[in-house]
Amino acid sequence: MFSHVFLATRDFERALAFYRPLLALLGATERFCEPSNSWAGWQSNPGPRPLLLLGKPFEGEHEPGNGQMVALQAASRALVDQAHALALAQGGRCEGPPGLRPHYHPHYYGAYFRDLDGNKLCVACHDAPPA
Repeated sequence: MFSHVFLATRDFERALAFYRPLLALLGATERFCEPSNSWAGWQSNPGPRPLLLLGKPFEGEHEPGNGQMVALQAASRALVDQAHALALAQGGRCEGPPGLRPHYHPHYYGAYFRDLDGNKLCVACHDAPPA
């Protein structure tokens, strides 16, 4: 369904340092990084799409939106916990700790945070825990 999602940043190098370990933890592959153009992209596995793109906006300054959120998929609940902890350790702001959200569906396990630019993200696992 999605070709790509673009997350804007005011400070590309700072954002790159935030997203590289987070996306590596979740198993995304860095597809390109062009610091001279202030943008980078990661692909899902198997690729090549969708892409998660990070960069400076083409027009104007970045302002995070209200009601906009990007949700990243994790292969396990433990990875949700680890991703949330990593985001907070790197200066992200908690918007909801890891836990079950059964109002979405019985096995929805997610965590919410804002990155260094105020973009809201979720990391979620949709699988039942191992037996």
